[in-house]
Amino acid sequence: MDENPFVTIITPTYNRAAFLPQAIDGVLAQTYGNFELIIVDDGSTDNSSEILSEYQNKDERIRVYRQENQGQSIARNKAITEARGEFICFLDSDNYWVPDKLEQQLNLFETNPSVDVIYGDIVTVDENSIELSRKNMKRYSGNISRWMLRDNCVSMNTAMARRRCFDEMGGMSGQRRVADDYDLWLRFSARYRFLYVPEYWAYYRVMEDQISSDKTARFESNEAIIRDFRRKFPDALTDKEFDVGFAVFYVRKARYLASTGRKREAFGELFKALSYRPLEKVVWRGAAAIVLK
Repeated sequence: MDENPFVTIITPTYNRAAFLPQAIDGVLAQTYGNFELIIVDDGSTDNSSEILSEYQNKDERIRVYRQENQGQSIARNKAITEARGEFICFLDSDNYWVPDKLEQQLNLFETNPSVDVIYGDIVTVDENSIELSRKNMKRYSGNISRWMLRDNCVSMNTAMARRRCFDEMGGMSGQRRVADDYDLWLRFSARYRFLYVPEYWAYYRVMEDQISSDKTARFESNEAIIRDFRRKFPDALTDKEFDVGFAVFYVRKARYLASTGRKREAFGELFKALSYRPLEKVVWRGAAAIVLK
C-alpha cells in the first residue's frame, strides 16, 4: 500500500449493507487509483461488518474503523484524523460515483492551483438505482459565502478539498443532527476558493429514512448555522451582503412553510426577511407568491 495516498475518500456508514457494495465498487472502479478509502462503521446492526471485512481483505487501500453509534459527523471526523491524503473527499455509503470522478478533479486542481475545493452535480436515483432526475440547484465558484448564506450549494458527495483546509479550519462541528455538511462548507467559504464544474460526478440516492429528508429540521439547523457564521466570521462579507443572505434564507423558509400549509408561520418568516432588507425585490416576490398561492 502507498504510505502517502494522494486522495483520501471518507465513507461513514450505518445500516446500509444493501448499498455498501455499490458505493465501494464505484470507488474501486475509479480510473485514478492512488487513494485510500476510509470507512467508519457507526455501530451498524445489520451485516455491514461482514461486507466490510470482505472488502478490506480484498483491497489494501480500504481501511475500516468501527465505533459505537455516534452519528455521521463523528464518524467523518474519525476518518479525517486518520486521513493521509493530500486531498479529501466524501462518499456516503448509499451513494456512488462515476468512474472518472477522481481523475477529473485532480486534473482540475492541477490547472487551477488557486482553488481549494472543487465540486459538481449529482444524478438523483431511487433505492433501486433508477434515475429520477438530473436537475440540480444553482451552484457557484470563487468566494461563495454570499451564495452559501442563502442555501448550501455544495454537494457533499461530489466535493474534493485540499487537506490543508481541514488542518487549518477543522472538520465537522458535530453540533447538530442535520446539516453539518452545510456548516463545514460555509466555514470553508470564509477563507477558501471554490470551483463548481457542471459535471455529474455522483449518484445521490433518495430514501424515506434519510436524515436529510426532514426539511423542517434542516431549516432550523441552517438558521443556527448562518447565525453562528455571521458571529464567528464577521469580516467574511459586508453587512449588506449578510443582510441580503439572511433575507433570502427567510424567504425560502417562508415559501417552504406555506407549501406545507403553515401560512401563519410563513408570514412570520417573511417579517424576519423584511426586517433585514425591507426594499429587496426577492422578499416582496416571495410574499406575493405566498399570498397568491
